[in-house]
Amino acid sequence: MMEDAENQRLRPHPEVRFAEPPAPVDLHALAASLRAEPNSGERGHRQETIFKHGNVTIALFVFDQFSHLPEHTAQGVVTMQVLKGWMIISAGTAEHELRAGQMLVLDSGVRHALKAEEESEVLVSVHLGS
Repeated sequence: MMEDAENQRLRPHPEVRFAEPPAPVDLHALAASLRAEPNSGERGHRQETIFKHGNVTIALFVFDQFSHLPEHTAQGVVTMQVLKGWMIISAGTAEHELRAGQMLVLDSGVRHALKAEEESEVLVSVHLGS
């Protein structure tokens, strides 16, 4: 039975991609590849998990201008490093404007949302639990 186009994976599952020893990751090439995908998702962003082991996940997000990631939480420490562009990140009761070269670290359980003021790329790491 074939999956419909909406549910097909665009990339191999992380378990397949991470079966080999680690290799260098070209973030610029990965971002270009994500931007070249035919659909940007319902909120105008794309993402790919770069690394996942135990409680640690690292992912690259690319955002179209004025796209967003709605408010959510993670049960672990989250770091968000803006590689390109201009992001507004609301976290708890504060709002942070981050540009390329800036990073925000959030404690576990902090509600946060991201909004791209211009085309942006963000490297996100999540360190779940202890």
